[in-house]
Amino acid sequence: MSAQAETPSSTVLGAKPRIDPRRKKVRFHKVTSADGTVIEAWSNVAEGPTVLLCNGLGTNPFAWPDLLDPECGLRVISWNHRGIGRSSRPEDESRVGMDSFVEDALAVLDDAGVDKCVVAGWSIGVNTAFEVAVRHPERVSGLFAVAGVPGGTFASMGAPLFIPRFLREPIGVNVARVMKHAGPVLTPVARRIPMGPISTTVLRYSGFMFPTARPKDVKRAVREFLTTPVDWYGHLAVAAAEHRRVSLSEIDVPTAFLAGRWDLLASHHDLRSAADRIDGATYVEMYGTHFITLEKPKAVTRLLRDLVDRAQENAGPRAV
Repeated sequence: MSAQAETPSSTVLGAKPRIDPRRKKVRFHKVTSADGTVIEAWSNVAEGPTVLLCNGLGTNPFAWPDLLDPECGLRVISWNHRGIGRSSRPEDESRVGMDSFVEDALAVLDDAGVDKCVVAGWSIGVNTAFEVAVRHPERVSGLFAVAGVPGGTFASMGAPLFIPRFLREPIGVNVARVMKHAGPVLTPVARRIPMGPISTTVLRYSGFMFPTARPKDVKRAVREFLTTPVDWYGHLAVAAAEHRRVSLSEIDVPTAFLAGRWDLLASHHDLRSAADRIDGATYVEMYGTHFITLEKPKAVTRLLRDLVDRAQENAGPRAV
């Protein structure tokens, strides 16, 4: 597929890919989405079958440390959400919902010259992955869902805290609204949080994340996350909360779900329920939290490779 010939989503002319100088394991470049918003796409430096990664809201490549290993065996392509990292905010700042996320995903696929591949998602990225599969099934050969449900995400939050289901979404949305409106005050504070040994240790032993996550991986991922203005993150979260559940009856590709048993943001019960409603879907539950990609990175990559193998077998020798 020629991205420049077939879609308005194409690489910005003259923009050269850059490699992150601190890790030298991620390539970044600019891509223009369908509405003209310039987003920052990224890829690892590994070779293998292509996987489109729909990341967690406002998160960055460093939340997936094992996929940044050149020997991981998978070519990963992804992007930073609108207004995150070096991705521009849209001219119309209301264009930050699921429709726009799907457009950005397609722009990244087209820019990479990929017709069809496995699509992986983490957290809110699971919503995006499943929406791409339902709206553009010809582009998706398999689905890998990590710590996220295909729609209605905010209703899945807080299960280990025994928050009644009918209260979960209102609480989550209101927290996002507070972030949106209090952001100008909170952002300077967040950016001054030192991600040194003490902060990293506190976070790893907080219960929000488990200590199996390596300190250097947590430090890198969180430091990058804290560069996002709190009000903009809240703006994205409020828009993401509007996404309703995807019709799983339309999913007919190999699908795998991975849940953390103590995930505060995505109930493992809801992930299992989604897996049960998709013919042939697999479900794996690990002792971990929402940040299972940091806590058990090699195990996550192994499961993703297994899903890619299933997708290739399902599609035949021409699979990407």
